[in-house]
Amino acid sequence: MDYSNETKCLHAGYHPGNGEPRQIPIYQSTTWVYESSEEMGMLFDLEKSGYFYTRLQNPTNDFVAAKLTEMEGGVAGMLTSSGQAANFFALFNICEAGDHFIASSSIYGGTYNLFGTTMKKMGIEVTFIDQNISEEEMDSYFRPNTKALFGETITNPTVNVLDFEKFARVAHKHGVPFIVDNTFATPINCQPIKYGADIVTHSTTKYMDGHGIHVGGAIIDSGNFDWMAHKDKYPGLCAPDESYHGIVYAERFGKGAYITKATTQLMRDLGSIQAPQNAFYLNAGLESLGARMARHCSNAKAVAEFLKTRPEVEWVNYSDLEDDASHELQQKYLKKGSCGVLAFGLKGGREAAIKFMDSLKFVTIVTHVADAKTCLLHPASHTHRQMSEEQLREAGVNPDLIRLSVGLEDPEDILNDLKQALEQL
Repeated sequence: MDYSNETKCLHAGYHPGNGEPRQIPIYQSTTWVYESSEEMGMLFDLEKSGYFYTRLQNPTNDFVAAKLTEMEGGVAGMLTSSGQAANFFALFNICEAGDHFIASSSIYGGTYNLFGTTMKKMGIEVTFIDQNISEEEMDSYFRPNTKALFGETITNPTVNVLDFEKFARVAHKHGVPFIVDNTFATPINCQPIKYGADIVTHSTTKYMDGHGIHVGGAIIDSGNFDWMAHKDKYPGLCAPDESYHGIVYAERFGKGAYITKATTQLMRDLGSIQAPQNAFYLNAGLESLGARMARHCSNAKAVAEFLKTRPEVEWVNYSDLEDDASHELQQKYLKKGSCGVLAFGLKGGREAAIKFMDSLKFVTIVTHVADAKTCLLHPASHTHRQMSEEQLREAGVNPDLIRLSVGLEDPEDILNDLKQALEQL
């Protein structure tokens, strides 16, 4: 039976047998014991599945990754130490020095810097594009060495909705995978694989955790991209890996090739594993994700509607509003609602934004976003302050933009705090 994602939040990934613990156990061990050298050798040669060192795999992590994979409708998944690690691994698994990929310019500032600065130092070039341009214009940015197309379901912090089907058509026309960061929507509100995404990433630190108690990430592979059909473009998956006695991942592991390579190469060498304790916290958060997302969305819509009525407010971006520029895409791809994050600007610009934020009582100024407590920040001064004015404009981050993450409190209390702070302007 195929259950809803709200039910999968509780039951997917781990199925205890008779007399086994109901909750996922924490395997707090670095290593596993085997009775023979031969058996251990088979694990290292990828001739047998099993656990031997937590840097590569851990049962607690695998149970939780399996739950996320079921929720996203993929075939294989893995946890990473952060959302940044997930996005890096997702690209670096198929890109190497001399390669190129394309990404929406509206992505989270940390990811923008990862792609445009750090990966550039590794010889991997990115082209940032306006995600609203036509398919024909997108075509013009592809090169013979382009390896992927990347976007966010809901952009951070501008909260615009991505047109999945447009991005998927363009990516597949050029023979590259379409990678989507689905952090803000979560698989409760959107499953990008249904709309053509090949690989999905998450910062599990956000709504999936929901309580600000762990840092982590995840990568889910749909299994739909045919690597061997483009084997000249993806030698890492389609040519022999001499570090594993010449294994060709796409031949040996089929639909599991992408995640197997990311685990056996990248996690082996870079070690960005999620701690089993953090995976346990993540699973605890996932159990209430369905209920929490519904409340986040209803609270955020109430806040967005309130802000639209205030004379101090210049503009509001929230795709669940009928007059929002992304509303049509939200209705198409996120029918249950978008998320609890919205963006707005105040008359008076940056100075007004700072005064407003400093006047709040229980709504807090934090770097974090998308958890149980209402919080906000000013991206141009905080998360995106390392970006130039030109980069900020490309990302759609206006100097007056405030990112508000609406929590689970009584909506009247949230509205009253916002109201009293607006009245200070």
